[in-house]
Amino acid sequence: MKIVSFIVNRRENGMDLLSFLAEHMKISKKKAKALLDSRNVYVNQRRIWMAKHALQTDLEVTVMVDESPKKAQTVKIPILLNKPDLLVINKPAGYLSNGGANSVEEILRKQQKNPELRVVHRLDKDTSGCLLVAKNDKSFHRLVDVFRRKELTKVYHVIATGKLHVTAKRINNTMDGKQAITGLKTLDAGTDATHLKVKIDTGRTHQIRQHLAELYHPVLGDKQYGTKRKSVFKEVKVKRQMLHASDISFTHPINGKVIRVNAPLPNDFNNCLHQFGIS
Repeated sequence: MKIVSFIVNRRENGMDLLSFLAEHMKISKKKAKALLDSRNVYVNQRRIWMAKHALQTDLEVTVMVDESPKKAQTVKIPILLNKPDLLVINKPAGYLSNGGANSVEEILRKQQKNPELRVVHRLDKDTSGCLLVAKNDKSFHRLVDVFRRKELTKVYHVIATGKLHVTAKRINNTMDGKQAITGLKTLDAGTDATHLKVKIDTGRTHQIRQHLAELYHPVLGDKQYGTKRKSVFKEVKVKRQMLHASDISFTHPINGKVIRVNAPLPNDFNNCLHQFGIS
């Protein structure tokens, strides 16, 4: 990730952010808009994505430019558990769970030479960790029933922004008219970031991300729910949301055996902990 910065001069006072980016980065306004939409533009370390945002003299505009090459479709998906009718894989960040040629589901079908493979649930594109995959249609429907009956436990590790001390906090509210329950426990906290262990009793869309944002401690690197918080510069450098599905456990719907799987913390997560001086 490359960081570039520009200072607004007197001539540019009142100029809209879109035009400023296009002029200074020597790109089209369409590409400048894409940068804004990616939530990678900051004005005085505050994330701004509105194209018409008016700039003032002496403000600093910082842009995070991703220069990493696009991931090849031949990426190897790590398999944590391989059973006759299911897999638990360690989903890498940056990939959709399903719904595209470069999704984890499609890559795994080619990797395992099994076109019947289907992911049973989904993780956000930038979330890593345990993902349950059915090897056939019968297994898929039985595992979906396990989710529907809430006979499954999911644990996440999260790095949240700011200092948050909670020994056993439980959030119970509604999202889109449905109950959403999240349990939080602080593992370590520094001045600018907190390492949390999170257990969810329900699986609403973006549940953890929304609940932490409501506490004014959004997930570090969250470009959607973390935009209202003024970032410290170290946060600006975080490439993706620091959310990892570390553990999944459930009773096998066919043989009745208890399955427990752990996905170790990925390197970028551990590096982020080190960067913020927490463990």
